Amino acid sequence: FFAVGAVLANMVVMLAEQPSPRLLKHIIRCYLRLSDNPRAREALRQCLPELLRNPQFTGCLKSDDTTRRWLAQLLVNVGLTESAAQLSPEALTPTPLQGQ
Repeated sequence: FFAVGAVLANMVVMLAEQPSPRLLKHIIRCYLRLSDNPRAREALRQCLPELLRNPQFTGCLKSDDTTRRWLAQLLVNVGLTESAAQLSPEALTPTPLQGQ
C-alpha cells in the first residue's frame, strides 16, 4: 500500500507544477478505491496529500461533477467531512463500507 500511496502522492505534487484535470481524475479514483479497504483507509488518514484538500488545487474540478463527488466521498471516507462538504454536500452520506 505504501508504495502505491507514495507514487500517487508524488503524482499529486507533480500536478501542482503541471495541472492535468484528466490525470487528477484518475488519481482521485485510485485513492477512492483504496479507501474502500478499512486498513488502507486508516493509512490514508495519515498520508493523503494536503493538496487534495486545497480548493485552489482542486478548482479545476468545478466542471467535473463526478470527480468532485469522488473526491468529496474520499474525504468523507478518511474522516475529512468539513473539506468534503465544501466540494459536494451530497457526499456527506457514508458509503456502506464506512460503517464497518
